[in-house]
Amino acid sequence: ALDILQPPHIDYFEEIYVVTELMQSDLHKIIVSPQPLSSDHVKVFLYQILRGLKYLHSAGILHRDIKPGNLLVNSNCVLKICDFGLARVEELDESRHMTQEVVTQYYRAPEILMGSRHYSNAIDIWSVGCIFAELLGRRILFQAQSPIQQLDLITDLLGTPSLEAMRTACEGAKAHILRGPHKQPSLPVLYTLSSQATHEAVHLLCRMLVFDPSKRISAKDALAHPYLDEGRLRYHTCMCKCCFSTSTGRVYTSDFEPVTNPKFDDTFEKNLSSVRQVKEIIHQFILEQQKGNR
Repeated sequence: ALDILQPPHIDYFEEIYVVTELMQSDLHKIIVSPQPLSSDHVKVFLYQILRGLKYLHSAGILHRDIKPGNLLVNSNCVLKICDFGLARVEELDESRHMTQEVVTQYYRAPEILMGSRHYSNAIDIWSVGCIFAELLGRRILFQAQSPIQQLDLITDLLGTPSLEAMRTACEGAKAHILRGPHKQPSLPVLYTLSSQATHEAVHLLCRMLVFDPSKRISAKDALAHPYLDEGRLRYHTCMCKCCFSTSTGRVYTSDFEPVTNPKFDDTFEKNLSSVRQVKEIIHQFILEQQKGNR
């Protein structure tokens, strides 16, 4: 149940504060710290990120700003995705244009860098791939000064994309790629990130860092990769709240990575016409929650 404090009057509240459990750090602070990160740390962090994204994507929600600073971590290594300021419901109509002013540059998918007017939840998976590499190497994978340089660094690693992979790119971005020298993939360099960049780790990483979003691995399929088996086991053995221990042993949930049904419906927002109306809806929600908590 939610504990909600009711404002004294509907006209007298301007802000809403949400109090959540304490998360002592975030993944950015951990990555840049001198604290050692074992392969177990990497696996359990990556497992939790993908588990959260699988749920979000099943609801039809794109986060659009996955980066280490938006992944909160507590003292028990439990991770939570935060900052949904750029999130939106997935647009299935490819004729509808979507903003390109999303995702911090270092974690921005190539389709956005190339000016695609429409994109999918695959942009979040690209961001996770960049973070995965950063966890392994303790440094940003693609760190450029501009979007064009960012794209150049990506093609340095993945090679020159095919015309099919650039089918949604703007003409200027295509011209930039085709003007340059033809590049061969240099993916084996990922093995040099660290000693933790094992064959399984690099295999999963390469499935995430795919130029063509239609061929990029999904959160669901990534969770089925054998690299994450140990992360899943560790998380559900001693970290999660969906499983519990008894005197006879651990009782595990029937669904380790749940999804939601139905998808999130944001149509109510389109009918909001004034601040007053928003306040009334929020106030009514508070009253209903308080009634349900009695």
